[in-house]
Amino acid sequence: MNAYKLYPIILTFSLIFSAGLLPACTDRFENYNTDKTGIDDNNPGIILGIIQEGIYFNYDFGKGKNWPYQLMFNLNADMYSGYMHDYKPFNGGSSNSDYNLQEGWNETFWIYTNSYIMPQIIRAEKLTKINYPDLYAITLILKVEIMHRLTDCYGPIIYRSFGNKDRYYIPDTQEEAYKTFFNDLETAVNILSNYINEEDNESRFSPYDILLDGKYSSWIKFANSLRMRLAIRIAMVEPQTAEKEFKAALEHPGGILDNSEKPVAVSTNSGYLNPLGEINRTWDEVYMNASMESILNGYEDPRRNLFFEPCTKDITLKDRYGNDSVTITLKGRFKGIRQGTCFGHQYYITHSKITVNPTTDAILFTAAETWFLRAEAALRGWTSENPGTCYETGIKASFSQWKAPNVESYLQNDRIGADYIDAFTEDFNINARCKVSPRWDETASSEIKLEKIITQKWLAMFPESCEAWAEQRRTGYPRLFPVLINNSKDGCIDTEIMIRRLNFPRSLSQSEPELFKMLQTAFGKPDNAGSRLWWDTGKNF
Repeated sequence: MNAYKLYPIILTFSLIFSAGLLPACTDRFENYNTDKTGIDDNNPGIILGIIQEGIYFNYDFGKGKNWPYQLMFNLNADMYSGYMHDYKPFNGGSSNSDYNLQEGWNETFWIYTNSYIMPQIIRAEKLTKINYPDLYAITLILKVEIMHRLTDCYGPIIYRSFGNKDRYYIPDTQEEAYKTFFNDLETAVNILSNYINEEDNESRFSPYDILLDGKYSSWIKFANSLRMRLAIRIAMVEPQTAEKEFKAALEHPGGILDNSEKPVAVSTNSGYLNPLGEINRTWDEVYMNASMESILNGYEDPRRNLFFEPCTKDITLKDRYGNDSVTITLKGRFKGIRQGTCFGHQYYITHSKITVNPTTDAILFTAAETWFLRAEAALRGWTSENPGTCYETGIKASFSQWKAPNVESYLQNDRIGADYIDAFTEDFNINARCKVSPRWDETASSEIKLEKIITQKWLAMFPESCEAWAEQRRTGYPRLFPVLINNSKDGCIDTEIMIRRLNFPRSLSQSEPELFKMLQTAFGKPDNAGSRLWWDTGKNF
């Protein structure tokens, strides 16, 4: 593949957003490697603070906060994961929900990550590699955490060549990116291991650490756990590499996240505000997804009221003459919104909101997830651990994290998902898709066992939708409700197979047509939302 040389051309970066307007990008990719934050080079810790805020994007770059997160995640991954839905009928009721994909929304994850966060990562690498190896190692871990989310959304990315001095950019295939991720995580862990001793475990980065506790040992555990996550992701496409990487992380003496750790999360103690909480509480636009309703209600899951709030009131609808005609009983119930119905009203404002507030830490990785990763690895024969024991330990870790009661009875729960009954429109009803219960069954097939593992991991990762959506695509679990109406362009998305990715930003086809073609070539499949990513094989065993 030929390299693409970018020449300095000054162009403006304009974004416009309101309820009816979409953002437009006129940047060239060279500008992605130009700092926009105004942070100087005297303190690498401050730069790393910007990077941490950029994972769960809530960086104020002069255009306001929160709406970038809504476009980057809430109107795609938060919904496609089966977690959430907005009650507003955007774009007349037809938009991302029914696969009428809005380019201006869906390109923002790519644009802001490459415009604001990756340049800071490259700067931090250059400032720390020689003089501050420990901070360099932490930078690498953050880089992988941020960029694996990006590639898991789009496919090929600019990773290895981003920020090189000659401005030659070569897109990495997802396979190339993943192999570099593993190398970067191994490098980071090896560096940080040299800083561990009984007297001095707190890093010089500690005052700027808003994800963990400032200790080198914690960052080693995070890196090893992240390596396990990525290894499991490629279990079907590169099984030998996957097993090798997983075992290297699991067996590393530095350890992994387990029951003793709090979740890796962007802390609000530093002044950071959770953008999902702002959208939820200030804008009133984050509600339960129907798939989540089906599983939580079907299981009678004790975490239900910790994830979501019950409906606060009933609603009385008017007849064609404007008179009150019928009261829908909702108060006290947990109700979600089905994706892809093209509804044109705002009655769903009466449904269950998430419990996330602006001061809620933004979860990125939980100890429970590592146990479900271990359960799947054991199921695949990579380790000698018992899959059922790891599975049950994962559930216990999640219940402990959320301070949910009755975990022992939940482990014996034989309930399955509940049918979805729409509060207003009978045509939106659908039978339950989730047919597995929480109770582990040692006699079940490997496929059923995997479905149980992933369904519980999906619950335990809430509300981290990027990872939940990636795992749902990889495995097909949990079984989510399909869209009722499929308005994908040229029918590129199969209704039952569901959306597989976001296409590359169409603005690049105008501003950087050569780079755009190189990304499509690296992908090697039709550049649409129905094409599977490299690790998305469509099979589990």
